[in-house]
Amino acid sequence: MTTGARPWILSAPALILFAVMLVTPLVMTAILSFNSFDFYGGIQPTFGLGNYADVLSDSYFYEIFGRTFLIALATTVVCALIGTPQAYFMLRMHPFWRSVMILVVLGPLLISVVVRTLGWAILLGNNGVINEALRNLHLIDRPLKMMYTSGGIVLALVHVMVPFMILAVWAALQRQDPATERAAESLGAGAFTVFRRIVLPQAMPGILSGSLIVFSLSASAFATPAILGGRRVKVVSTTVYDEFLNTLNWPLGAAIAIILLVAVLAIMVAWNRLVEKRFAGVFQ
Repeated sequence: MTTGARPWILSAPALILFAVMLVTPLVMTAILSFNSFDFYGGIQPTFGLGNYADVLSDSYFYEIFGRTFLIALATTVVCALIGTPQAYFMLRMHPFWRSVMILVVLGPLLISVVVRTLGWAILLGNNGVINEALRNLHLIDRPLKMMYTSGGIVLALVHVMVPFMILAVWAALQRQDPATERAAESLGAGAFTVFRRIVLPQAMPGILSGSLIVFSLSASAFATPAILGGRRVKVVSTTVYDEFLNTLNWPLGAAIAIILLVAVLAIMVAWNRLVEKRFAGVFQ
């Protein structure tokens, strides 16, 4: 066995599993997106760009994609605002309480996303816990509309996604030298200046990686928008579901899924390059 071939041979099982479980379905979905659909004849083994033309020329799909990306962006921003301070506080905790807090952060990830979303439905419903509590306190006369809204979806997605942001930022801050903060304080820097000039730049790699994870997962989330958005707030994932299982137009659904994949990858690459380009000078 040559030295150059050894890494490939050792990685072969993982590469084969990756190819079978991810690459092959994506390739088959991409091929399916070029087929056509007939209402009476089903999927036709043709090859063309008709499905992509239908999606890219219809304002209805632009609205759905725009809503999806706005929900993902709002979720990412809120997770960054919550996760960054939380990760910083965790870093400064006593090791025992830090371990407890890590368990608290990871707790939601141990519960099915469907169960968590149903819990939010109980909280946000017109007769849910929140509205009933506000009525009992005589703060509202009519129930607040939180179900079947984009805001309700964002709220539930933040609960699902914020652990990824916290762990990413915390991992980045662990490489920070605590002496830099003490040195800045000894030179007269205030707490806000220390956070802005010392902590935040060192946390930016974690914020970047966490943002990419949260945005991509939020843009492709299905269970939460399907349950809390219902038929009123359609996103790309629920649209793909409808095309596959309701109208049975698999080629159109595959085209929508591929466009979502390409769009998310393009946004992630652009965001990564933008942050890397300006990272050195933003916090100077």
